[in-house]
Amino acid sequence: MAMRYRRRLRSRLIVSFVLLGFVLTATFALATLFLRDLLENQLIGDFLTQETAAFVDFKRENPDPDANYALSDNKIELYYRRVDSPNTPPEWSGLADGVHDIVERTPAGHDRFYKLSVQRDGQFIAYMRYSYQQEALSQRQLANALIGAVLVFSFLSLLLGVWSSRRVMKPVTDLARRIGDLRVGAEPKKLAERFADDEVGRLAAAFDDYAERLNGSIRRDREFNADVSHELRTPLAVIRGAAELLLTRPDLDEKTRTRLKRIERAAQQCSDLTSALLMLSRNERAKGHTDIRKLAEQLADASRTQLTGKPVAVIVEGREDAYVDAPEAVLAVALGNLLGNACKYTQEGEVRVVIGSNRVDVLDSGPGLSAEDAERLFERGYRGSGAGTTSGGGIGLSIVSRLCGLYGWQVGVKPRPEGGAVATLVFRSGEAEADA
Repeated sequence: MAMRYRRRLRSRLIVSFVLLGFVLTATFALATLFLRDLLENQLIGDFLTQETAAFVDFKRENPDPDANYALSDNKIELYYRRVDSPNTPPEWSGLADGVHDIVERTPAGHDRFYKLSVQRDGQFIAYMRYSYQQEALSQRQLANALIGAVLVFSFLSLLLGVWSSRRVMKPVTDLARRIGDLRVGAEPKKLAERFADDEVGRLAAAFDDYAERLNGSIRRDREFNADVSHELRTPLAVIRGAAELLLTRPDLDEKTRTRLKRIERAAQQCSDLTSALLMLSRNERAKGHTDIRKLAEQLADASRTQLTGKPVAVIVEGREDAYVDAPEAVLAVALGNLLGNACKYTQEGEVRVVIGSNRVDVLDSGPGLSAEDAERLFERGYRGSGAGTTSGGGIGLSIVSRLCGLYGWQVGVKPRPEGGAVATLVFRSGEAEADA
């Protein structure tokens, strides 16, 4: 079954803190670099433009080549050349008036960064070069420092997220632990009084209210089941006693005797089913020690009388000394349902009950079953495709499955290659495999 990965709430809080810290510091770092570069370019560009204009004005007033123009910064170099001067570097040729960023490769293989201000003056061009090598280096150092700051603040956000999530999730974790300690049917412990009057406290109060209603419903169900079980046992015992008493009369004809035996067995089945359903409702295992062979023989006798003339032989074979640690009523319901279904769907042939040390196989020569039936046969209310007009609500095998779950048994039905089906009831899987 495909499962989608889901982060825990605490993990999501930590990730949120880390992302928030990373995004904020990264945004601050990028904004710092952008503003620094913008302001630097604007200030240096304005300065070079003004300085170049002043130099051109000076040359107009002092055309003498020996006239010296006083520079305000030793990083600036001035050139005043004719438009077609061969001494002009090739990368400067064709540049429009204004300030340009130039990266020049030095003979040593290093990059040289400078800004070049260009202004034409008739047949002459004034070049003013401003070296910002140190500024470029500081820009890189600033970028590295900001990257380090982003990493540091992200790590601090991680630590803050871990610490904060532990504090935030502690009440939720405590509530989950206390809810996990609750037991169905036991007197619920109040959760809300252990938490502050906040969101977690309101959640605990909601759990208290739900637990109280749930336990009330369970208590009523258990009382009802116990009352029904108690009230049914008395009339069933009366019916069985009356049937046994009537069966002792020597003047009974065979037809009446057969009907009385059916009444006796039906009362016994009702008693067993009542006991099994009561255990299921309480989810409690009752103790016992049942002779599997003896019970199988009794169930086989009961099934033979219910075949209503069908040519079906019910055979019990296998071990004589097989026992199971469970009440007879539980095994009677489980095995009786499997055997009853086999007899119901077998129109002719045989139904064979094979007893092993820790398992029972019920084999029939009926119509068999499909793969879908074999997979869904133990679902409540499901009736196989071969049910036809037979009676039943499709809950018998569901009860068998629930009893097996209660006692840790395994039950299954599958088709036989030679026809029919085999129902298997396994009491201890490890030893049953060896026995098989």
